[in-house]
Amino acid sequence: MAKKAKFKRNPTKEKLHEIIFEADTPAGKWFDIVLMIIIVASVLVVMVESIDSVHDAHVELFFALEWFFTIFFTLEYAMRLYCVYKPIRYATSFFGIIDLLAIIPTYLELLIPNTHFLIVIRALRLLRVFRIFKLASFLKESQYILTALKSSKQKIMVFLTFILLMTIIIGSLMYLIEGGTNEAFSSIPRSIYWAIVTLTTVGYGDITPHTSIGQFFAAAVMILGYAVIAVPTGIVSAEMSKENEVEIALNTQSCSYCGIEDHQDDAKYCRSCGESLHINDQESE
Repeated sequence: MAKKAKFKRNPTKEKLHEIIFEADTPAGKWFDIVLMIIIVASVLVVMVESIDSVHDAHVELFFALEWFFTIFFTLEYAMRLYCVYKPIRYATSFFGIIDLLAIIPTYLELLIPNTHFLIVIRALRLLRVFRIFKLASFLKESQYILTALKSSKQKIMVFLTFILLMTIIIGSLMYLIEGGTNEAFSSIPRSIYWAIVTLTTVGYGDITPHTSIGQFFAAAVMILGYAVIAVPTGIVSAEMSKENEVEIALNTQSCSYCGIEDHQDDAKYCRSCGESLHINDQESE
């Protein structure tokens, strides 16, 4: 194992870290529950504010609530950065980026009007609910899905490349079939758009073939679309079945140094930075 960096112990940071990050402790669980309530409230306020009649009747109230939520989330984000020994690691993590995006729109509106509705991004922070109640089964299953997606990414990329080539070919053929008599197929790019919509079985209906040959060809593309949907599903499912053969026990332990979560139950060191997950372990070394 690589040599671990040494950090000067800070009891205040560690206590605050336990409250903000550790869902296994009573204080940490209550903090996250209160946080969830405020997140839900902030999202509901944004949704209600989008109704013009309600907004016009309570402009000042919505303005005050928006800044209350923004200041709260700003302070919470600042505390999260403060209580980890490597703030940049948390700031660039998934939840760190989401937390930052949750507060930027309100400040951005001071420069660019009508951008505050972007704060519905706060809803993404509800993903923390899996950590709050320590739903180990959800953590384990999510790990299966993520690992399966990583394992099958090359196969999926090959498949998507094949689909891209297929849509270009189908669109070009339909342009040759319908281009001369159907104004809807006025160009190859527009025909490719039709191919994508049809092959994915979305079927907007804004572009339709008129000739018998074009309709027959369209029917074949529609049937082919069902096979296209099944392929990536089968690829990921096959990888997931492999992952299910290996039991992965995860907990909600958060690293005090970089903020990374979802470590295995028997892990003693952070899977990202290599620092000890248990402060007491460092004291005994």
